[in-house]
Amino acid sequence: MIRQNKRKWIGSLLLLLTALVVCSTPFRDLSSFPRELRLMEGSLEQLRVSMPVMGTLVNSNPDILHVNGTEAREVSVDLSKPMSVEPRRAGEANLQVKWRNIPLKAVKVNVLPDLRLYPGGQSIGVKLQTAGVLVVGHHLVNNGKEKVSPGEQAGIHVGDMIVKINDMYINDMNDVKKLINEAGKKNSPVQLLVVRGKEKLSLTLHPAKDQKDEEYRMGLYIRDSAAGVGTLTFFDPNSRAYGALGHVISDVDTGQAIVVGDGQIVQASVTSIEKGQSGNPGEKFARFYNESEVLGNITKNTQFGIFGKMKDEPKRSYYNEPLPVALAEQVEEGPAKILTVVNGQKVEEFDIEIANVVKQHFPATKGMIIKVTDKRLLEKTGGIVQGMSGSPIIQKGKIVGAVTHVFVNDPTSGYGCYIEWMLQDAGINVRQTPQSQGNNPTTDSAA
Repeated sequence: MIRQNKRKWIGSLLLLLTALVVCSTPFRDLSSFPRELRLMEGSLEQLRVSMPVMGTLVNSNPDILHVNGTEAREVSVDLSKPMSVEPRRAGEANLQVKWRNIPLKAVKVNVLPDLRLYPGGQSIGVKLQTAGVLVVGHHLVNNGKEKVSPGEQAGIHVGDMIVKINDMYINDMNDVKKLINEAGKKNSPVQLLVVRGKEKLSLTLHPAKDQKDEEYRMGLYIRDSAAGVGTLTFFDPNSRAYGALGHVISDVDTGQAIVVGDGQIVQASVTSIEKGQSGNPGEKFARFYNESEVLGNITKNTQFGIFGKMKDEPKRSYYNEPLPVALAEQVEEGPAKILTVVNGQKVEEFDIEIANVVKQHFPATKGMIIKVTDKRLLEKTGGIVQGMSGSPIIQKGKIVGAVTHVFVNDPTSGYGCYIEWMLQDAGINVRQTPQSQGNNPTTDSAA
C-alpha cells in the first residue's frame, strides 16, 4: 500500500513538473522558434529562447547573416535576451542555438533580395476587352413561323465564352454580327469554339432571320467589354509592373471572371461618394480623366486583381520614394494606414487597425481583417466603399497588402489580402532566393 501511494505521489509530481515546464516561457519560446525563416535584405529579426543561461549561436554563412551585429561564425549569446539577425545579402544560411554543445534549435534562413515599390492609392479607370465574347443570356428570334433561340438550341450556356466563329478568332461584337449575317445569307451553319470553364467545345449553330429587321441572329445576349473604377495598389520601378483592385473583375450577370483579351488603365477623378451603411455598402463615383493618356495595359485578371505594365511612374504618389514590402508572415495585428482618394485625384493617408491576421503559406484572398479607425474617413465614407478596393495597406513603413472587400453589415470593416500574393500574380516572385529559385460592365448586345 505504501509503495503504491509513493508511486502515485511521484507520478503526480512528474505531471506537475511537466506542466510547469510546458507552460514556462523558455519552453514556449523554444516551441515557437521557427524551423525556417524568410527575411528581406536590410531587415532585422529578433529570435528568442528565453533561457537564463549563456549559449552559442553557430552561423553557417556569416557573409549572408550578421548575428548581434557581428559576422563571426560562432557567437556567444545570452539566451535570456533576444538575438538580432541582420541579413546582409540574398542567399541561404543555417543557424543553430547550442547550450554547452547541446543543440537546442536550428533554423534555415532564406534571405530574399531587397524589393521596394511605390505604393499606389490613385483612382484608376479600367477598360477591359474580353478574349472572345461572353454569353450573358438567351433571347428569342421571331423568324415569322416561330420564336427560337439558335444559341440555346446549339447548347450554348450563359457564362460561355465564344472565342472562334468558323476558325476566326473574335473579340468584338461587330465581328460576330458580320459573320452571322454572312452565314445566314448563305443558309449555312457556323462552327463555334466555346470555352466553358476549363473545357473547350465545338458547337454548330444555325442563324435565324429576325422578321422585324431582316438581320440574322444567334439568339444570344453577348458582351465584349467591361469598364469601371478601382484603386492602384503598387508600381515596381524596376520591372514597371503594377497591381490594382485586390480582387477579380467578374461579369455582373454571370459572376464569371472576365478573361482578358486586351485592356488599359487610365486616370480617374473621384466626383462624389455614397456613404456606406449597414446592409448597404457605399460607393465611390468617379469619371475617367484624360482617357487619351493610357497609363498602362492589362494582361491578367486574377483573384487578387488586375496586372500589367505601366508606361511611366504613377503621378500624385503620396510617397516620393519606394517602400519595402512585408512578407505574409511579417504582418501583425495592430495600427496601420491605407492610401486612397476621396476627392478628385489627391491621394491621402488614413488610419486603420489590422484586427486579425490569418497565417497563410499559399495564396488566399482573405488574409486579414481590417477596421477603419480614422474619424475623417468614417465621416466622409462610413468606412470601406466600392471603388476603394486595391488601396494599399502600410504598416511600420512597409507595404503589407491591399483592401479587397467590405463587410456588408459593417462598412467600417472588411478584408485585406497580402501584398505577397499580388506580387506573385504580377510576376514578381518574392518567395525564393536567387539560389533556390466588382466593377460594372458597359453595354450588352443581342446577336
